[in-house]
Amino acid sequence: MSGTTLTNSGQVGYRLTTEYRFLLVSLNIDAVLEEITIHQRRKKLDEMIQGNGLGGAYSATLERIKAQQGSKSRLSMEVLMWLSHSEQPLQTKELCDALGVEIGSTDRNSHNIPTIETLLGCALGLVTVEAFSHTARLVHFTLQEYLSNNVDLFPSAHSMIAEVCLTYLNFQSVRDLPLTFNWYGSPTTLLGYASCYWGTHARKEITKSTSTLALKLLDRFDKHISSKITLFPWPI
Repeated sequence: MSGTTLTNSGQVGYRLTTEYRFLLVSLNIDAVLEEITIHQRRKKLDEMIQGNGLGGAYSATLERIKAQQGSKSRLSMEVLMWLSHSEQPLQTKELCDALGVEIGSTDRNSHNIPTIETLLGCALGLVTVEAFSHTARLVHFTLQEYLSNNVDLFPSAHSMIAEVCLTYLNFQSVRDLPLTFNWYGSPTTLLGYASCYWGTHARKEITKSTSTLALKLLDRFDKHISSKITLFPWPI
């Protein structure tokens, strides 16, 4: 039995090492090819060689992300924020729904929800999707460690996520849902996560805005679909 365990551990270790090296090469190549001239590419390659493994590659990729035009940079950083700070894995529809929430709006706007293809394109290889479960994840566990160690990247992550969740729950179309509504699998895909975890995020970082939104939600909370979801988070 112990021999089998060692063999399996060795296989897992080899697979993780191979994934690490492949990701490192992939990110470095992308960063080098992003440069225009031969001189700039050689300079970038020298920087990569002197870098600290994936940490250097992640830093370079984040620089490329921030340099994107329009709203691509903001959208990419929000994707990384959600995936690195969410309380449970997010399916692609949940993530897209969350990123479509505009703070201060009074209702859901389906035309403001980005596609998963757009998110993956903006993330420049740092986000992947599991084919079977449709779960969005960071491309490697070392990226989670990198983002956690660089707290300045997302200084108000939990309050921002709480505000998005509360804004969503206070949408008029959500407040109008009857308690008998079968929310699981519905178009309001963020409803389950927002109902179950807004409080968790708010407890970690509370702001005046989240407090105001929370009070609005809790007013006649017994009539809100969220009250049912928090008692029975999964369909019976």
